[in-house]
Amino acid sequence: MNEIIIELEEITPKEFFGAHNTNIELLKKYFPKLKIVARGNKIKAFGDEELLEEFDHRITMLLKHFAKYNKLDENVIERVLTSTSSDDYNTSQESGEVIVHGVSGRIIKAQTANQRKLVESMRKNDMVFAIGPAGTGKTYTGIALAVQALKSKAVKRIILTRPAVEAGENLGFLPGDLKEKLDPYMQPLYDALRDMIAPEKLAHYIESGTIQIAPLAFMRGRTLDNAFVILDEGQNTTHAQMKMFLTRMGKNAKFLLTGDPGQIDLPRRTISGLKEALLILKNVEGVGMVFLDDKDVIRHKLVKKVIEAYNSIENRES
Repeated sequence: MNEIIIELEEITPKEFFGAHNTNIELLKKYFPKLKIVARGNKIKAFGDEELLEEFDHRITMLLKHFAKYNKLDENVIERVLTSTSSDDYNTSQESGEVIVHGVSGRIIKAQTANQRKLVESMRKNDMVFAIGPAGTGKTYTGIALAVQALKSKAVKRIILTRPAVEAGENLGFLPGDLKEKLDPYMQPLYDALRDMIAPEKLAHYIESGTIQIAPLAFMRGRTLDNAFVILDEGQNTTHAQMKMFLTRMGKNAKFLLTGDPGQIDLPRRTISGLKEALLILKNVEGVGMVFLDDKDVIRHKLVKKVIEAYNSIENRES
């Protein structure tokens, strides 16, 4: 039986192996035909020569990643082990930096490779589509970038919007004025902002119009200059709504559109404006597109398993 020994030189075994050897267990999962043993500062692997070469290659990739980002977690390991090249998980050093310091000094930064790609894409393009399932940090990362742009005076205001799919007759029975009826649909946007801006300051920004949170219908007829604009839940826009929104872009504006094509709440036979826009704009210069997946999920670890379970069923049905 062939054997390979990898010695950890510039990284402590605990950091690389993970708590209770969780990272090593993950390696065993991806290389079930190899016998992998971690002792001291060495990893030994026994098995077929071809598999050992691949194992050595992947460990080298993991070591390089750790040297660059000083961090290894389950998401990183999975992405490195399943990628075809370093382009799939490596991004520039700048994109991994702190985006903004939130409330109580909370550090907010891109946590996964695709979130870092989103940060990079927003720096390079004025319009970016961030596509992926729930929990992948599309909106949260986008709002952090918007707050950063506002604080650095790169823009004068932040505009956050969502298509209020249920904002027609189904909201009529709810008590309160229009704002009170619509606020539940905007709640995820408020939640993210509360992590990043102190309550008094946030209230002032909203009162003065520096930060605006409104349903998509309120964008009609406006030209959005000097603004960082985020359209959230874009999969629930119609063709007309998406076209209306995209043509609101004014001078010195940044547009981020987020959505999950797998969670469309539109009436049957209504084409998603987001899906259509991705096809129409895919070759337009200045428009960036970043696709996040279940490996970017940063909520409870069960969320990732839920997404995988649903994907397996939906793939069988299609």
